Amino acid sequence: MGNDYLDLPVDSASRDRLAADHLRLGLLDTSDPQAYAAWFRAESRGFHDGTPTDELIEQRRGYVADRRRTGVWDDTIAEPAEPVATTEAWPADLTVPGRRSVPSWAISAVTVAPTHRRRGIARALLEAELRTARACDLPIATLTVSESTIYGRFGFAPAALARDLTIDTRRATWTGPQPGGRIHFVSGRQLLEDGLALVERVRLATPGQIAYDGILWERQLGLMIGDEDAKKQRFVRYDDASGRLQGFASYKLTENPDNFSQHRLELLHLVTATDDAYAALWRFVLEMDLVSEVHAHLRPVDEPLRWMVSDFRAVRIAELDHLWIRILDVPAALEARTYATPGRLVLGVADPFGACEGSWALEVDSSGIATVTPTDEPADITMTAEELAAIYLGGVSPLMLAAAGRVSGRTAELEAMFRSPVAPFLSIWY
Repeated sequence: MGNDYLDLPVDSASRDRLAADHLRLGLLDTSDPQAYAAWFRAESRGFHDGTPTDELIEQRRGYVADRRRTGVWDDTIAEPAEPVATTEAWPADLTVPGRRSVPSWAISAVTVAPTHRRRGIARALLEAELRTARACDLPIATLTVSESTIYGRFGFAPAALARDLTIDTRRATWTGPQPGGRIHFVSGRQLLEDGLALVERVRLATPGQIAYDGILWERQLGLMIGDEDAKKQRFVRYDDASGRLQGFASYKLTENPDNFSQHRLELLHLVTATDDAYAALWRFVLEMDLVSEVHAHLRPVDEPLRWMVSDFRAVRIAELDHLWIRILDVPAALEARTYATPGRLVLGVADPFGACEGSWALEVDSSGIATVTPTDEPADITMTAEELAAIYLGGVSPLMLAAAGRVSGRTAELEAMFRSPVAPFLSIWY
């Protein structure tokens, strides 16, 4: 879509609402080093990070070309150059069922200073981002959240869950495949190009993944200034028998001061294009010398690992919500993905924001392709925009939502239609 979104004026409705409270909503001029530094300090404070160094600020400013950054300023405070609230957003392709993708509005860096809470600032910022996304003809907004109680009121819902795994390696003897190929130690910089090409190569296989590069990728490789954890990070790659890169992993080790043979290995990332790469890299991790526990953060809910070790209970699981989405254009969003079964359902959607409000006839042909049109027919299914977002990627069951009193109607047909053979998953935070 080009960079036209960078030049759109700030949302007037939210601007006027905040101006009535003597606050100023505006776009950040990222070409101004001092203005960017003040904005970045405010964002860092919002996430309880340390005060960024000048060197880090300058490095981060080098990544701003594709991001639209907004702030809310209070000219009466002691540091008026620093905003009291921030957001940033950019277009990113979101993978949907059927090995397809749809353009989405990725929202990040949502902060409000604790000195300015409960003044409607977060609502003004989020609604401004949603209206901006609609102005850009983007049918979906996405975000990963630090707090799960905020975003439902804006029509977002968790659509791709994730799991944290804790593995007792003394019990988890490897029983899975023993593929050929080779594992090599490499540096993060050695993965800079080939690793990103692999990430993009596998992206369409999993609903919920987004296209990314730049700061999100280089942060994954530990290449950001001031990243102390990066000094402990190790990288390995797996090449198949022909020498082609098919997977990589990164991890760090923490010593047990009471027993040197019981280190903790934290698996940071594991990305694979083949079953052999998956098996080889997981076996490498689980058989690491002097390690008694592996912790893997942000893994898919359909992870097959427990079926590849001798003791099922050696792998403990904690589930978390991760990717939240918001539908902004029902026909464009629903027509972007494919469906598991053919059929026709009329979806009645309530949406206080107005984007999804109405009745929509969803017709799916025998090849899984959908056509969506507005209709005056009675609804077969009733829900809110929040539930529509939850089921969109096929990972949240309409039957479960019906049991929770969130969806009503012909939910068994809805379940069969929206089901995805691959559980949705997003492998990064942003």
